[in-house]
Amino acid sequence: MATKRQTIALFGGTFDPVHFGHLRMALELRQALGFDEMRLLPSHQPRHRQSPGVSSQQRSEMLALALAGCSELQLDERELHRGGDTFTVDTLEELRAELGPQVSISFCMGLDSLLNLHLWHRWQRLLELAHLVVVTRPGWHLPGEEKQGEQGEHHPLAELLKYHRAEVADLHDRPHGCLVVREQTLLPISATQIRQLLGSGQSPRFLLPATVLQYIEDHQLYIESVATGGQ
Repeated sequence: MATKRQTIALFGGTFDPVHFGHLRMALELRQALGFDEMRLLPSHQPRHRQSPGVSSQQRSEMLALALAGCSELQLDERELHRGGDTFTVDTLEELRAELGPQVSISFCMGLDSLLNLHLWHRWQRLLELAHLVVVTRPGWHLPGEEKQGEQGEHHPLAELLKYHRAEVADLHDRPHGCLVVREQTLLPISATQIRQLLGSGQSPRFLLPATVLQYIEDHQLYIESVATGGQ
């Protein structure tokens, strides 16, 4: 009988701050796709957006509070310890060297990230190291799936989808190289919305865990300036 392949999933982000949209998506992905582990990976200094409004350590501490008591989700702080600019390919190379060639590694992202993937550092190498799991909202189109006359077939990622699109079972059968699209109804919450509420003196209660809100209030975060961008 063949040995079951271990499956590790990563869900990265700035988590500025972490909210129920992040947490619910990560939990649903782990349960629906049958991952052995789902690790939430706060970035240190992302290149694709402006610097977060609070320190990486504070964002990680809020994430740890949010995950307390939830054994199905884990915190992975490797990008904070590495320092410098955060590149996903470096993280995946480090993790692949740590886990070996046979473990299945999946990097989870939203459709907005996929559409900009060709702008990421050494993006062509990502599928040599891991699978990509893309979460889309119902009714959204992927590159190459637009109606006739639209330009999706010319998107740099259309060929990637053509040759690497796979099914959930492939995440368990292979260690890397697959692109799986998961249609999922997402909670309509954004970190930008939460920061704006806090910056204007309004309460974001019930959009994020109470322990995270208490941390924000205790440390007076997001009060003096309202950052933009990020989910």
